[in-house]
Amino acid sequence: MRASSPKWLVKVVLWGTLGWAVIAAPTSARAAEGMAVIVHPSTPIDHLSFEEMRRVFLGERQYWNSNLPVVLIVRAPVAPERQVVLNKIYRMTESQFKQYWIARIFRAETVSTPKVVYSNQTINELVSAIPGAISLVRAEDIVPGVKVVRIDGALPGDGNYPLR
Repeated sequence: MRASSPKWLVKVVLWGTLGWAVIAAPTSARAAEGMAVIVHPSTPIDHLSFEEMRRVFLGERQYWNSNLPVVLIVRAPVAPERQVVLNKIYRMTESQFKQYWIARIFRAETVSTPKVVYSNQTINELVSAIPGAISLVRAEDIVPGVKVVRIDGALPGDGNYPLR
């Protein structure tokens, strides 16, 4: 993984009548710098094309093989990682994403929406525990027990990695 200097968004907010406070938070651009697609170690894939990965996240591919369903896990709407998933993979807004999954359930194309979690730690725990699980996390948050998937032959940190 390549090291990079973090980009920060600085917000100045009025704090009551007592004065100003400065709040620094990582931007979604920082989250996009080093994202990684991870799967459960027993998932029978090591690499996907970007379009294959997109079909998995769209719920169009629902099984890895005849016995192993895809279990899609995504971050909650407030997370910068969620914006990367929406912008780069789904190419949708938050409301389009919700409407998309409601329509798939209504048409009986799927039985459930992606599992929503609130931390990368939880994603790592679930992906390492649930056979068939797939998710997207910051590369720096990957822990042992998950498998990183090559996308278009590249890993996070490679110059040609499509989720930068």
